[in-house]
Amino acid sequence: MSAIIGRKLANSKRRILRRLDKFDLRGLERPMLTARNIHYEVSTKTRALACGGIGAIQALVRRFGLAEAIDRRLHLFKIHLPYHESDHVLNLAYLPLCGGTCLDDLEWLRNNEVYLDALAARRIPDPTTAGDFCRRFRAEHIDTLQDIIDEVRQRVWAQQGEEFFEQAIIDMDGTLTATTGACKEGMDIAYDGTWGYHPLLISLANTGEVLRLLNRSGNRPSHEGAAAAVDRAVATCVRGGFRQVLLRGDTDFSQTEHLDRWHEQEVQFIFGYDAAPNLVRIAEQLPDRAWRKLERPPAYQATDPPRARPGNVKDAVVRRRQFDTLRLQSEQVAEFNYQPTACRHTYRMVVVRKNISVEKGEQRLFDEIRYFFYITNAWVPEANEIVFSANDRCNQENLIAQLKGGVYALRAPVDNLESNWAYMVMTALAWNLKAWWALTLPETPGRWQERYRADKQWVLRLEFRSFLNAFMYIPCQIVQQARKIIYRVLAWNPKQTIFFRLLTALRH
Repeated sequence: MSAIIGRKLANSKRRILRRLDKFDLRGLERPMLTARNIHYEVSTKTRALACGGIGAIQALVRRFGLAEAIDRRLHLFKIHLPYHESDHVLNLAYLPLCGGTCLDDLEWLRNNEVYLDALAARRIPDPTTAGDFCRRFRAEHIDTLQDIIDEVRQRVWAQQGEEFFEQAIIDMDGTLTATTGACKEGMDIAYDGTWGYHPLLISLANTGEVLRLLNRSGNRPSHEGAAAAVDRAVATCVRGGFRQVLLRGDTDFSQTEHLDRWHEQEVQFIFGYDAAPNLVRIAEQLPDRAWRKLERPPAYQATDPPRARPGNVKDAVVRRRQFDTLRLQSEQVAEFNYQPTACRHTYRMVVVRKNISVEKGEQRLFDEIRYFFYITNAWVPEANEIVFSANDRCNQENLIAQLKGGVYALRAPVDNLESNWAYMVMTALAWNLKAWWALTLPETPGRWQERYRADKQWVLRLEFRSFLNAFMYIPCQIVQQARKIIYRVLAWNPKQTIFFRLLTALRH
């Protein structure tokens, strides 16, 4: 970041801090919102864009050659008139980054002259053309597109430090995509009565990236197609330089016919396992000395002084109306060796015994014992660490929520299973671009290295809407010159030093 930009950002910060000074009591005798006599005019010279951060995303795409890789390997058109494959893919990936939530929002972008100038585009596809492009995809084309994204992500990973490659943690889960349409090919009714599709999500827990996305009919089981998708994700991580790979999934993904193969490939796994009667009998027969109390660490540590805890309104209502309630009293953990029927190797089975009291109102009715099993080929960590790692997989639910309600990628706006699958992959690319945005932030050695590393982790963990507010919704004046496009920032926000640090890294 140049010294001139640094001074301008410091001046902007100083002005806003002066306005937000809570000890300055001048003018408090009247309300804050006092604007009146407001007029609107149309500017003929100044041309501005609300989502000015899109320029940094385009620079990121150019830096790692995503558009060139798409045009080189993905072939869906015989004649490029006027669009290339990369134009369509990036058009759908940029849509959520500019605040769009559905295909129809493309119409607002293609009629925004300043947006087109900011990307040096004569035009972009309209919603109908974008839908037609999705319908050109077949399963092999979608696999090719995901392979291209994997190729580019490896270039991003190559810029990370050695500690980044210690272990890749791959999570997997399925989710339901509901649709009210009645004519969408491939849709079906799920176990809970939802009509639609059942996409499978394979993600990298380290960065939150979507490694693989597989769309399936709504009535298909969670594990269907998971092994092949996991194998591709593992191959990507190995090629990317990770020294170890760990697979995590719930009970639906403990596919015993694949465990030996992964074990022989030196891939570690931790899967939930169904509490079958034979396993419950083994757990009940374990001696008392085999069980240890499961001490869970606190979810977080408060940095501010402790505050008075508010009353639990929900619990009061439950007790007053005498609803049946399950309350956890204690947890113990144990382990034993176990060889599934479909396996040649013996694995480690970690079991958690939960003592749960069943209450009705203020009365405690009886205690209930429940067992939860986890199968793994990791022998070194303590049993409680295996449980904690398996439970951490639940963070993937937050990723699925972001893809559904932030990126709006897990939707079905087109007419069949494969076209909706293609739409999901291209729109979910926006989330991957956010992760690559964070990974590209430099961790320059020196006095600020720890702060820069914390900034990178903060951006990686950001919700999508917060990312848009911090780094995309930056109003910019667009100035076109002979050989460059200038984004002139018109407003300050507290995270712009991070933003300009990324731009400096992209330029160099």
